[in-house]
Amino acid sequence: MKVVIGAGQTKYDDWLNTQEDELNLLSLESWINLSEPESIDAFLAEHVWEHLTYEEGITAAKHCYQFLKPGGYIRCAVPDKNFRNDWYQQMVQVGGPGPADHPAASHKIVYDAKTFVSVFEMAGFEVTLLEYCDENGDFHYTYWNEMDGKVGRSFRFDTRNSIKELGMVSIIIDAKKPLLIKSNTAD
Repeated sequence: MKVVIGAGQTKYDDWLNTQEDELNLLSLESWINLSEPESIDAFLAEHVWEHLTYEEGITAAKHCYQFLKPGGYIRCAVPDKNFRNDWYQQMVQVGGPGPADHPAASHKIVYDAKTFVSVFEMAGFEVTLLEYCDENGDFHYTYWNEMDGKVGRSFRFDTRNSIKELGMVSIIIDAKKPLLIKSNTAD
């Protein structure tokens, strides 16, 4: 089972596409209604975690960890605090740039890569940064396979980006639940 968290209009074949009313990341009861612990292969969450506080983000990551199979992963993307673009920063700011119905109106945090990685490490994940801007605003990219979860607001897939200029980037991570290795040593 592969699950898109906060899918919005996104629909991917072979993925269960959920909305907040179907999977509340902070409600253990909601998780239990979705599936059993250690039963899910993968999660995809594009621009969801910024709608949670830092502490809520850790809780949500812990719930993901609990319901993923060992070796499972979550690919997660959020706006990048270190992307040097004034228009972008205005669009993703906490509280949003305009009316209450604007998607960013419920943003509670804008992450830098280090802080975002820490959310998932605190839940027990092994985290790999795939795309992000460092403290100097320099963009870093590691190839990732979209078949493992396509992030539209990414270097390769957002039409606002070109070889000459970046218009929309995200911090994108893969957070993997380690395989549990049992010791076979004799007493």
